Amino acid sequence: MAETKSDILQGTLDLMVLQTLDTMGPLHGYGIARRIEQLSEEALVVNQGTIYLCLVRLVQKRWIKAEWGTSDNNRKAKFYSISKAGRKQLAAETENWERDAGVIGRMLQISR
Repeated sequence: MAETKSDILQGTLDLMVLQTLDTMGPLHGYGIARRIEQLSEEALVVNQGTIYLCLVRLVQKRWIKAEWGTSDNNRKAKFYSISKAGRKQLAAETENWERDAGVIGRMLQISR
């Protein structure tokens, strides 16, 4: 069976971004996208437009903060970091994800 890259499931990108920032510390948008792709072993594709829309939404919800800084290649870039409210949301989202994944896992086992 051929391996294909998958688009990220709707609703999971916020969780992945929050987890990435919690683990890695401040990163710019491209760095966040690349980290998610790397951790998925290149199975996921993170569209640049999608990641930036997500980042804007998370800033508006005050789950992350944005500050201008200088990237590794000496360019001006916006760096994102998780906020206290974002850590609280990450805990809640993680709990929801684990519950939902457990339910789906049980459903798949019943179907066999």
